[in-house]
Amino acid sequence: MNAIYGAIIGIGAILPGVSGGVLCVAFGLFEPLMELLTHPKDSFRKNHHIFVPFILGWVLGFVLLAKVVEAFFSFAPDIAVMLFFGLVCGTIPELFKKSEEADGKMSWTPFVISLSISYLLFHIIEAGEAVVLPENFLSFAFCGFMWGISLIVPGLSSSTVLIYLGLYVPLTEGIGSFDFKVLIPFVIGIVVTVLLFAKFVNMLFKKHYAMISRIILGFVISSSLKTIPHSFESVWTMIISVVCFVVGFAIAIVMDKAEKKKHTEQ
Repeated sequence: MNAIYGAIIGIGAILPGVSGGVLCVAFGLFEPLMELLTHPKDSFRKNHHIFVPFILGWVLGFVLLAKVVEAFFSFAPDIAVMLFFGLVCGTIPELFKKSEEADGKMSWTPFVISLSISYLLFHIIEAGEAVVLPENFLSFAFCGFMWGISLIVPGLSSSTVLIYLGLYVPLTEGIGSFDFKVLIPFVIGIVVTVLLFAKFVNMLFKKHYAMISRIILGFVISSSLKTIPHSFESVWTMIISVVCFVVGFAIAIVMDKAEKKKHTEQ
């Protein structure tokens, strides 16, 4: 199950409009990952049964399937996005439940503010005129920075920003072809970002879980809403997209029940 989660998150990190961080939150892996990034030795020793299959699945999804996902997205972008939208929506009720259980008396104002501001921010980015950055070491390191931020701040889709800057296609092509001129600065960008911000986010979660979880929920929902296609090529495309949404939603529910059953048995 953790390997499947890793593969889905790895694939989702490549798809425009889909946030890897959102999927981490949706599958209940965000907090363990933040703990791993801030206290790697202790956390890995405690949760190696989660991280080993997850990392293997992530590598499969993010690296080995990069070209496949790129081709699928180019061929049927609406269908691909609706499948992931269904996956995220299927987990949202459980996320609300967990936040409510953390502190039922706390106001949901942080959620409303987060939802409103993040939706406006994503709309401004989407509506802006695209710019093209040169393809060099700094640009691909910036790609890593954005991907690291999207992991630490669920809801921010790094792929959407990289398309806006003209770096999405060269990045995915470089990953798919194992181009070290792309991979090395990209990985450096991710590592530096994680080292700088992960510990701070982890500390906020431990001290203010209810508030932070509701702020993140606002990002999750606003970014998910922005992925919905505004129109479809044909009626059949719309029908298939809706079916894929339902399938994604059902998969999320089934995986959530399997995860609960596993914890109950333990």
